[in-house]
Amino acid sequence: MKNLFAHTSAPWIRYSGYEYKTADDGTLYITVSEGAEPEMYRPMQEAEQLITDAVNVGLAAMHKASEEELKESVLDFVKKYGFLGFMTALPTTADFITYESVYLPKNHFIKEESLPTEKYLSYFYPFDKLDFRKKSVESGWSVTDREGIAITMAMGNAPQAVAMELQKEYAERYDWILKEFTDLAFTFMTSFLYYLDYDTIDEQTRSLYRQGISAFGGISPTYRIALEKDSPVIVWDFHSLLVMVQMCFSFMLTDKDSDMRMCKHCKKAFVASRKGNEFCSQRCKNQFNVYKSREKKKGNKRDD
Repeated sequence: MKNLFAHTSAPWIRYSGYEYKTADDGTLYITVSEGAEPEMYRPMQEAEQLITDAVNVGLAAMHKASEEELKESVLDFVKKYGFLGFMTALPTTADFITYESVYLPKNHFIKEESLPTEKYLSYFYPFDKLDFRKKSVESGWSVTDREGIAITMAMGNAPQAVAMELQKEYAERYDWILKEFTDLAFTFMTSFLYYLDYDTIDEQTRSLYRQGISAFGGISPTYRIALEKDSPVIVWDFHSLLVMVQMCFSFMLTDKDSDMRMCKHCKKAFVASRKGNEFCSQRCKNQFNVYKSREKKKGNKRDD
């Protein structure tokens, strides 16, 4: 996977602070905290940990963690990596600003197949609005603060909407982020259990597993060819963190050389440091052995 994505034009922005804020209709959003500073980083350099963190938030939801725990976990993820960038991930193209309307393939979040641009933007700017103007296919927006200008310039030739969703006015819904992570976790869990239980389940159950995992479908990134010193290379253009997460997760899950595992004790996802590791830490291994020993002693007492 590292070789496949060795060349990316995928810088992303994370801010120094995020917080929850409730819109007038009761929807819970995550927003950039007042006074927070932006920082540019390259998510691909942290891809394995990023994917593992996302899956573990979803696993916590599947294991019925409390709402407060889930809210804390989602916010911690955003603080660590920034927003997912739903605004450019959901439409058929990240260049949706240049079209009369926003066209959407089937997704879990917005039912309409097309929306006026202003209505679509309202999903992501529920509090502070951008200075955005649109008439037919013509549009324009202005940014006046120093940090916003710097972000826009740093995005270079990326679609206009990418720079827009990295501004401090942008917000994302908590339930959307949690849903995305839960889908990742469900896919990971299905794959793990399918092979773990393969010899003990019947064909009908196997078929249900296969049907379940087939529901997962990622969004394909765009790419281009660049001429490097020695040979042409593929340069991936990830116009949202979400697209990068989905693509990297898919390759980690299907790569035979990937060391992504589920801890035998705490049931969290982790990347094994060496082949055969069944536990995410020595602590989990020790606790598992202690519990196993206790169960064995209880069994011996019952036999007596």
